Amino acid sequence: MHISLRAGEKIYINGAVLCADRKVSLELLNDATFLLEAHVMKVENATTPLRQLYFIVQIMLMNPTDSAVARAMFEQSMRSLVEIADDQALLAGLRAVRGHVEDGRVFEGLRSIRSLFSIEAGIMSGDSAASPTQAA
Repeated sequence: MHISLRAGEKIYINGAVLCADRKVSLELLNDATFLLEAHVMKVENATTPLRQLYFIVQIMLMNPTDSAVARAMFEQSMRSLVEIADDQALLAGLRAVRGHVEDGRVFEGLRSIRSLFSIEAGIMSGDSAASPTQAA
């Protein structure tokens, strides 16, 4: 896998943080868990239930050797979200997230959570047409 970084850009690989001092291309030759800086959520931005879930899963990805506490937080957060959610698209998305995380595909879990942000925003604003399945 080829990854291009700009000067000053960070990448998180298997728990390590790398910062490029100039434009650089990297080639990962084996399986590695990585997250580009653009996909990293800061704690102050974890302001909604789904964003908090994203932050928890992000911790699992960034620190794979010490994720027991994050996994327990993930399970608790998932239970809470499923209990209060009544939007079918959101529930389906949460099932996909759980499946990805349980299968060890944590990055796919993050991607699935990001795809649910617009549904959550619609629910929080009271917009019932926010769900893509309802809009069709």
